Amino acid sequence: MNELDKKINEYFPGTVVRKDLVKTVKGNAIVPSYVLEYLLAQYCATSDEDTIQSGIETVKEILRKHYVHRNEANFVRSEISRKGRLKVIDRVSVEFNPATDCHEAAFANLQIKKVLIDSDTVKKHKKLLVGGVWCISEIEYIPSEDKKICPWILNSIKPIQMSHFDFFDFVEHRKNFNTEEWIDSLIQTIGFNPEMFGKRSKLTQLIRLIPYCERNYNLIELGPKGTGKSHIYSEFSPHGILVSGGEVSVPKLFVNNSSGKVGLVGYWDAVAFDEFAGKKKRVDKALVDIMKNYMANKSFSRGVETLGAEASMVFVGNTQHSLAYMLMHSDLFCELPERYYDSAFLDRLHFYIPGWEVDVIRGEMFTNGYGFVVDYLAEALRCLRNEDYSNKYKEHFTLSNDISTRDRDGINKTFSGLMKILYPGGEADKDEIEEILKFAIEGRKRVKDQLMRIDNTYPDTDFSYKNNSDNKNVDVETLEEIEYPQHYKKNQKIDDFDTESVPETAKEASFPTAEDQGPKEGHLTIKENQRGISFNSLFRDYLKAASQITITDPYIRKFYQARNLMEVIEVVIDSKPDSREVKIHLVTIADDFNKAGQEEYFCSIQKTAIYAGVKFTWEFDSTNTIHARHIVTDSGWKITLDRGLDIFQQYNMNDAFALNNRMQKYRSCKAFEVTYLKQK
Repeated sequence: MNELDKKINEYFPGTVVRKDLVKTVKGNAIVPSYVLEYLLAQYCATSDEDTIQSGIETVKEILRKHYVHRNEANFVRSEISRKGRLKVIDRVSVEFNPATDCHEAAFANLQIKKVLIDSDTVKKHKKLLVGGVWCISEIEYIPSEDKKICPWILNSIKPIQMSHFDFFDFVEHRKNFNTEEWIDSLIQTIGFNPEMFGKRSKLTQLIRLIPYCERNYNLIELGPKGTGKSHIYSEFSPHGILVSGGEVSVPKLFVNNSSGKVGLVGYWDAVAFDEFAGKKKRVDKALVDIMKNYMANKSFSRGVETLGAEASMVFVGNTQHSLAYMLMHSDLFCELPERYYDSAFLDRLHFYIPGWEVDVIRGEMFTNGYGFVVDYLAEALRCLRNEDYSNKYKEHFTLSNDISTRDRDGINKTFSGLMKILYPGGEADKDEIEEILKFAIEGRKRVKDQLMRIDNTYPDTDFSYKNNSDNKNVDVETLEEIEYPQHYKKNQKIDDFDTESVPETAKEASFPTAEDQGPKEGHLTIKENQRGISFNSLFRDYLKAASQITITDPYIRKFYQARNLMEVIEVVIDSKPDSREVKIHLVTIADDFNKAGQEEYFCSIQKTAIYAGVKFTWEFDSTNTIHARHIVTDSGWKITLDRGLDIFQQYNMNDAFALNNRMQKYRSCKAFEVTYLKQK
């Protein structure tokens, strides 16, 4: 275990589990993660390896004996009739039969229906009536000559979720973690390795949790396939439900006027619509109209009666086009069905998660560390629905007066939700509050900026805030606005911006270096997850005239760091005449744990670079104290790099066909700054 794993086990004993165990015990059981982790929590919520192994075998045995596979339903029914009774793990839903004035249960995998269930049990577990709940149930078989009598008898039923949660302890133990540790704990709880994500990417993952802790929160995420958009809503919490966007009706979602039965929004904390995108999908106009009213007013009508509900609404779908294409030719909502492509509906969204920033899920992104049992965190988030942290920033910051009430509500709800997730006790310093506020503003600004493209009656809005201590105004931009300024502004005609006349450096790095004027002094700031950046755009103009280059970076140790160095050398090779030789010297610090491997990388670079006219040498700083990271040329330039050459987020270097492996501009960046200085 690393230090974080030890800390989680120390302060949250009995409520954490090693996350790789879920795959170990799941086998071919098609059950949500929270069901498996509920079982693992009973037997494996420890750091003792012997207990874990014993617990794994116990859980496997429970699943083997009691989980009902749909293709084995007939065999299990036979076993129940032979033995008389049997415990099963299955998804149970309940319908009220007015003809018999009774509630009847249906078992999804076991494929039996009309099993009598007493009204007290239904009253205690109301979600059985809507969508169904995973349960451990004991079923008895008593044959009867009367065919009208169901032979299946339900002796007991226990929903698979925690029976007790101490919110005060949760808040108190959170205080033992700094912000970075707490965020990493949450990322591990979701199942990911935090080392594979930057800060912005981690916050993006955590935004997906807000519907569980914030009432009536409206969230949308559109992006490429395979980024895990729906996982949180299908696997993470027993308080959320994922439904197909094409299978939703007014009675199912809101209320059945004939029976008076309230729909999904009355029973679930979060209702997520999967596969929401698709221009050709047919959508009921009445559903959209009722949904618009509910998303704005938290209520819906049933005849003459108006009902309220607290369920948050989440919409996830796939995009078919690249970000640049959407910005240039249409907008970021262009994939939605026609009925939902409505400014009144879209204006009710509080946050737009930029799905194009989220990496496609790869095997190495999963963690084998410890995280909370997901049901435990789900209960914490549910308790936090009673809190309101939307005013926590107002002591330090003031939103622009130009921001409308609806924009302000979206910002406040996102801010409150992130505060609850990161600082459940409500305690955060000014810098931490500002970071969350910026993120909340950006997500709502993304919605509003696209609305201005769709409907020209929406006015320009100043999405800024004021620092109360010095009255300084801070403008907030979306990342795509920084990446593609030529396409972003509303009503921008395609022909208004001649991309062919823009030098590569300006297009990729938004840095004003004109090819005919030569490189200039300046400063460049790159945001986390920004794309379109390459060593070519950053360095080519400054290195192409050099004959001697010295690179100082203390962290050229691991393979990916040596690869970064090689890619800088490739820029030099590509920019120089074949007849000119260039000397490149590296100053770095020796790797105490693998100096031999480090030197092996350098020898390989040296051997291959010589064929292209580059003489590569290196030295290890004997003092082991260098911190500066810069590139100095004999042509008079000094390029200071606050992160050195380590500017890219992790990507799959083993996939020879991945664009971000082949071309740097398709990689997501870490946040970094570069300064170009002309030396005398």
